[in-house]
Amino acid sequence: MLGAARRGTAPLPLSMSTSNESTADPGFRWWKLLGRYQWFVLVVASLGWLLDCMDQQLFNLARVPAMKDLLAAGAGGRAPTPAEVGEFGGYATSIFLLGWATGGLIFGVLGDRWGRAKTMLVTILLYSGCTGLSALATHFWDFALFRFITGLGVGGEFAVGVSLVAEVMPSRARPYALSLLQALSTVGNITAAMVSMTLGHLEQSGVGGKLLGLSAWRWMFLVGALPAILVVFVRRGLKEPEVWQKTRATAGKTLGDYGELFGNPRWKTPASIGALVLVAGILVAFLAPLDAVQHLFGWGKDAKFAKHGVVAGFACVAFVFGLWTVFGGGGDTRYRGRAVVGLLLALSGVIGVWGIGFFSFDLVRSVLEKKFVADHVAKELIPGRLTFAAGVTSMIQNLGSFFGVYGFVLLAQRVGRRPAFAAALLAAMGSTVLVFSMLRSYSDFWMIPLMGFGQLSLFGGYALYFPELFPTRLRSTGTSFCYNVGRFVAASGPAALGILTGVVFKDKAEPLRWAGVTMCGVFLIGMVALPFAPETRGEPLPEEDRGVAH
Repeated sequence: MLGAARRGTAPLPLSMSTSNESTADPGFRWWKLLGRYQWFVLVVASLGWLLDCMDQQLFNLARVPAMKDLLAAGAGGRAPTPAEVGEFGGYATSIFLLGWATGGLIFGVLGDRWGRAKTMLVTILLYSGCTGLSALATHFWDFALFRFITGLGVGGEFAVGVSLVAEVMPSRARPYALSLLQALSTVGNITAAMVSMTLGHLEQSGVGGKLLGLSAWRWMFLVGALPAILVVFVRRGLKEPEVWQKTRATAGKTLGDYGELFGNPRWKTPASIGALVLVAGILVAFLAPLDAVQHLFGWGKDAKFAKHGVVAGFACVAFVFGLWTVFGGGGDTRYRGRAVVGLLLALSGVIGVWGIGFFSFDLVRSVLEKKFVADHVAKELIPGRLTFAAGVTSMIQNLGSFFGVYGFVLLAQRVGRRPAFAAALLAAMGSTVLVFSMLRSYSDFWMIPLMGFGQLSLFGGYALYFPELFPTRLRSTGTSFCYNVGRFVAASGPAALGILTGVVFKDKAEPLRWAGVTMCGVFLIGMVALPFAPETRGEPLPEEDRGVAH
């Protein structure tokens, strides 16, 4: 299967050539090639993804205080232990990622069938509306439901956004426009950080926690509902790309079809069953009550690792069966190998960020909390200070992320996509190891933007590379598959980190550090995939039509 991807490193038959001038000219001003409507598309798509990322980051910043309040409400006012907060915070993250992956699969197809603009409108309404509803949650499970539905919208927005930009931009400007779209997502993260800092300041002053009876984390989620306003602009001014309209009118094959993507004529029967078993296995592994499993098998209290192993083993078997039924069979396999390579590349970054990187906030919180206690800060002021400090940490991390994302395209345009991915994977792994092993005080916070630079440079690559792998009729479907399906596996990241922290390294002085460093091995998954990745530098989009190309 991957061999097909390697054989596919030569470009697929294309209907037009493209200039390599922008690759060789450091002074190339790509923005001068854009007309008024192309700027409008770039702004709208960037805002959609920027605000999407703001909502994601608000969740990461608000996760700990939200879990403390919601778990206390479910336990009749009893304050949850730090272990319970960490455990259910991991569950909430995993549920969100499962929604993200599911939404990506659904809306990726709809983006090819319905159109980019219409699907973008639906996804923005979905993620912004349910982010706002998260502020009204009273217990863990209704909060988790809102996070799952939010994930559905988040998962669909990226693929339709980058497909839209890729198809509207001039060929020479396309790599830079896509990279800028992804780089601007860090502005959304910084906006979330500023919200956290403002609410943290109010909380310290005694206002934030009492403003209309809502605590700071609830106000964060209410702010996250604001992107719904963007829908007005999407509905009134955005048109479907000409290349998509022409493809819909003339395509002899179905748009947005996984059977077409994988060349598998048996997709609609055994593959569908396999996919359902795959999802069921993951749900059992990460959402099933472990106490019920323990009771069923009669395990004692010390058998936590064993019971985790059994349910995780079931999930692995289901995952392998699902992959076998999806990728088995003959047919047109030109894009199958590309989809697998893209998935493996995305898997490194997704697990690296959601399974490791975002939990660096927990490491930072623990470092700062110890400092506040040592400085004799009043106990009631510590939550507000931690909220403020989390915002500062996120801001400096995302400043590094902006340069990492945009730096990827500058490197990729000069040396190629594959060497740029190799450099980004090594930078992500090295910087994350550095933070988890060495960050111990304020003076070490220079490591945070380095980790942001390394980890998010990978995501600049995804925005640039994935639309270049697939033709118009499968672009949203293929991009979404690569970018989102890995989140079914990445949903295990928080749980795996929890097992490493609470079981494998529980006897270490600071188990979170050991767990984070160990999980950095996921970045090697992408390195394994790189030899099979097609090199797309200087090539037009697959099956780009001369009549509508730019």
